[in-house]
Amino acid sequence: MLEKLRQFIADVVSPDAHGNQAFDDTGFRLAATALMLHVISLDGAPSAIEKAKLHSLIESRFELDPGTADRLISAATLVEGEAVDLYHFTSVIMRVVDEPGRVRLVEMMWQLVYADGRVSEFEENVVWRAADLLAVSSRDRMELKRRVAGGTATTDTTV
Repeated sequence: MLEKLRQFIADVVSPDAHGNQAFDDTGFRLAATALMLHVISLDGAPSAIEKAKLHSLIESRFELDPGTADRLISAATLVEGEAVDLYHFTSVIMRVVDEPGRVRLVEMMWQLVYADGRVSEFEENVVWRAADLLAVSSRDRMELKRRVAGGTATTDTTV
C-alpha cells in the first residue's frame, strides 16, 4: 500500500504526458493540503464552512487559481485517505519548507480548526502532533492558536 501511495504522489506532482501542470516540484503542496484535510476530517465529514475555508487558504497561500485548487484538494483527498500517519506528509514538508513556512502552515491548520466555531480535543491534538513533527515550537504553536482564536491571524499570502 505504501508503494501505491508513493506512486500516486509521484504521478500527481509530476507533469504527465498530456502536459498538465504539476502542483509543484516537490509535492509539498499536496502533502500540506492532505495534512489540512486530515485536520478538518477528524470530527466527521468536513462541513461546508471548513471546505470553503480550506479552498480559500489553498488559493491564497499557494497562489492557485480555483480550478488548480480544486484539483489539488481532490488529489489530497485521495492521498489523505490512504495515509496511515502524519509523518508521511510532514516529512515531505520538512524537506522543502523553511521554518517560517512551516509556522504559517500550522497557522493555517488552526484557522481550519476554528473555521466551524467548534474545537475538538482531537483537532487540537493533531495540530500539536503535526506542529511537533514540523519542528514548530510549543510556544509558537500556542501563540498561533491564541492569535487565530482571537481573530488576529496574519495575512501573509504564501507558505
